Amino acid sequence: MWKGVLPAVTTKFQESGELDHDEMMRCFQLQMDAGVDGLIACGSLGEGPMLTHDERIEVLKLCKEASGSKPSLLTVAEAATQDACALARKAARAGADGLMVVPSTIYHTDPRETVATLTAIARASDLPIMIYSNRLAYRVDVTVEIMEELAKIDQIVAVKESSDDIRRSTDIINRFGDRFDLLTGVDNLAFEALAVGATGWVAGLCLAFPDETVAIYRLMQAGRHSEALDIYRWFRPLLDLDVSTYLVQNIKLAETLAIGSNDRVRAPRLPLAGERRASVAQTIQAAIARRPALPALV
Repeated sequence: MWKGVLPAVTTKFQESGELDHDEMMRCFQLQMDAGVDGLIACGSLGEGPMLTHDERIEVLKLCKEASGSKPSLLTVAEAATQDACALARKAARAGADGLMVVPSTIYHTDPRETVATLTAIARASDLPIMIYSNRLAYRVDVTVEIMEELAKIDQIVAVKESSDDIRRSTDIINRFGDRFDLLTGVDNLAFEALAVGATGWVAGLCLAFPDETVAIYRLMQAGRHSEALDIYRWFRPLLDLDVSTYLVQNIKLAETLAIGSNDRVRAPRLPLAGERRASVAQTIQAAIARRPALPALV
């Protein structure tokens, strides 16, 4: 159902702190023009949790407008299961094509609770669901054994695998075959995940470098691994910026320097400053200066 490059888009703000619809639409359209395969709104490690439910639905609707016939998903990451279910219902009414669901935040559920939570969210709407498995960020591990239970729920169709253990991708494929769409959620493991069978990439630095991200994915699917690897090796210093406490600020600074956007964030985040900003900017500018020529794609 969900394959290809699906960037988890950043939320754009006006100087007043209100949502900047025009800038979001401009940035989302750049992604679509580059050939991405869908959009994911309000990422859980991004600024989604800093938005009200109404604001998240606004961002989703902008994604839907930009993505056209391609899917737009809303991220559901709530501390309370009842709030997650409420947001799932709102997303369905707003026309979401699916949900990316974090099993639990704040409270770290045990396996029985993880299954119960995800089952409840699935039952709250008829939308297909991508499970976001990230044991490092959320300390809730959606193991292969837990996925055995989730495989009984038809609405759960995909997993965003972000365990940081590339062996997990092979474990999932060996156990389930093509039962779940398998998408990598770690930018600096994307080549490795695609090489062992992942069929999608929930991407971060794609927001500043969409052409290169799409090229890597399409080359891998075409079996042109060496060409993809050349781009990936150039890309790696940038992709490392996604694996950071400051990933939102890093990506927004990359968008500022690469596509002329801005790096406004919602508190408690603040834009990068001082030596950290200078170091990240140097990484981005150095990459832009030696940006590779991309091969022709099928």
